[in-house]
This record gives sequence, C-alpha cells and structure tokens, in this order.
Amino acid sequence: MPQHEHTAYSYLRPTKKFPNVWCAGCGIGVVMGALIRAIDRLGLDKDQVALVSGIGCTGRMPVYLDFNTMHTTHGRALAFATGLKIARPEMKVIAIMGDGDALAIGGNHFIHSARRNIGITAIVVNNEIYGMTGGQYSPTTPIDSRATTAPYGNIEPPIPVCELAIAAGATYVARGTVYHAVELDRLIEQAITKEGFSLVEAVSYCHTGFGRLNKLGSAVDMMRALKDNSVNLAAAEKLTPDERSGKIVRGVLHNIEKPEYTRLYAALIERAQATVKK
Repeated sequence: MPQHEHTAYSYLRPTKKFPNVWCAGCGIGVVMGALIRAIDRLGLDKDQVALVSGIGCTGRMPVYLDFNTMHTTHGRALAFATGLKIARPEMKVIAIMGDGDALAIGGNHFIHSARRNIGITAIVVNNEIYGMTGGQYSPTTPIDSRATTAPYGNIEPPIPVCELAIAAGATYVARGTVYHAVELDRLIEQAITKEGFSLVEAVSYCHTGFGRLNKLGSAVDMMRALKDNSVNLAAAEKLTPDERSGKIVRGVLHNIEKPEYTRLYAALIERAQATVKK
C-alpha cells in the first residue's frame, strides 16, 4: 500500500461508491473507523473476520467493508451471527447493530446471545432513535424526548444497553462514545479478543432526526455534548450519585471469565458421539 494511503483503504471495498449513505457528520463513520483500527492492530486476516448487520443506518456498514459480510433482516443480526459462529467457530464474528435493530425487534436475540455466552462481538451504535426509517422513537430514546412517533415526548423509559447485557450473562461489556474515538477502538479491540459474548455500546447521535426534533443543534454541537456529558469509569466512581446522574459512563464496565458456547457445544457433540459408539 502506498505510504500516502490511509490504513482504512485496505479494508474498504473498492467497488463501492463513496461518499457513503450516512448523513454528513454522522457518528457511524467514526465507529467504522474504530472497528477498522481495532482489526488492523490485531493483525486479523480479513478472511477470518465476519461482519453481520441487520437493517438501519448502522446496517449499511458491512456494505463498505471488505470482510465476509452479511446484511440481514431487521433485528436478526445476532441470529444469523449465531448460526455462523456455530458453523465456523474459528472465525471472529462481529454483529454491528443500531439501538432499534438490537433492542426492539432484536431484543430477544440480544438477551439469549448474551445468556448463551456465544463468541460474538456485538457493537450497538446507540443514537437513541430510528434514523433510516423516519425518526421514530426507539428502546433507548430518553423520556420526554421527541420523535416522529412521539411528537409530544416519549413516555417509555429507555433500556440501559450495557446493564441489560451484564444481567443477561455477557462476559465483556464496555461503553464508549464517537467523540472518544481512540478510546472506542481500544474497547472494540478488547471485545474482539474476549472469549464469549462481548458488547460495546458506541454512544452516537442522529443530528438530522433526533437532533432537529429536539433542537439539539448541529452534528458538531451533538458531538460536543458527548464530550461534556460523559466521564470515564474511574472518574465516575469518585462522583456522588447526584453528580453522576445523567452522565455517560465510559470504559470497561464488566469483564469476567465463563465457558464459551461453541466450545461447550463441541464437547457435548463429542460426549454424544462417544455414547452412541458404546
């Protein structure tokens, strides 16, 4: 690769047209860059990486990246990823999803993937709204925030993404923001190398949908808000509950060891085959 070319170029499909489909200033491109840097730093063979997505703005990411990719149906990224991981357990399987995709129609897949502790890295780009389909409120839309389907404000409490993953049984759970891009790629790198189900919540924004409806300003304004309203875990632990309220806490929130599903499944097959032979 010529020295003047960025690392990302070796991971992008040259036949795809750029600029991409995302709105100018969208944070999803930052997440894609973080994912590329993490994979590059790990030195993974592109043929040993599978990127699976559902439907939505985030779901377009596999279209641009030169890995084994599947652009699947809405909410089913983890279902397809589970089948792939069972069939090819040696592969690094990454499911990239938006908040609506992962936690609404895909909510049960999210819970049971974590419960099984199957070796999938789930990246949830949380922009608190359905972006591509028209700005409807999602499972992570804050209370009182407006959406096209909640013109007078949302009354449903948002799902805490990381807390749900921990409660369901994930072994690695982390949160970053698209403002803290370098930190985010380090979290993704750790998640990819973790044995078992790992989750990275990438907190982003939708300035064209959520931002306009809630008068939050431009993409730059919303990016600055991520900087001002977030705190790393070490600093958060020193805050009082009142000081911590409303803050986005970044960092590794949960990291434990537990048997991974496909290894248990392979051992089960061996035991069953041994029983039949007897």
